[in-house]
Amino acid sequence: VKLYTQAAKQGLAEAQLAIGDYYAQGTGALAKNDEEAAQLYRQAADQGLASGQYALGDSYMRGNGVPLDETRAARLFRQAADQGFNLAQSILGECYMLGFGVAHDLADAARYFRLAADQGDANAQRSLGFLCEHGQGTKRDLGEAVRLYRAAAAQRNVRALARLG
Repeated sequence: VKLYTQAAKQGLAEAQLAIGDYYAQGTGALAKNDEEAAQLYRQAADQGLASGQYALGDSYMRGNGVPLDETRAARLFRQAADQGFNLAQSILGECYMLGFGVAHDLADAARYFRLAADQGDANAQRSLGFLCEHGQGTKRDLGEAVRLYRAAAAQRNVRALARLG
């Protein structure tokens, strides 16, 4: 923790993210402090670190250490998603699916789920499978839905297993 803290103070984005995670979880001999975690995530995000943008977006989505702000959360998720960060692509798909911080748009949801699913993200595979099964935001394709559910189920995604029956 000491070396990470020194590196974070020197501006190393990956170290800022790591120490932010320690504060968020209350681990590594650091007491839980959501405000300090969010500040460190912001420093990492401001340097363009996709995982830092995602972590700060998650803080805004949950109101952990910062005020709850759906729009800011979605904007940060998009910044990370645009860098290819699959967790951000998946959660941004959820944002579009639910209208959380962005306009409800199932075509955009399907697009972001596809990006994350193609990287092996099980939640995105399951969500895109659902959209394909029902023809929402994408053409109806039961074969593709089953393929996506199977890919997610192979990663022990319980909701995908349930969709397969």
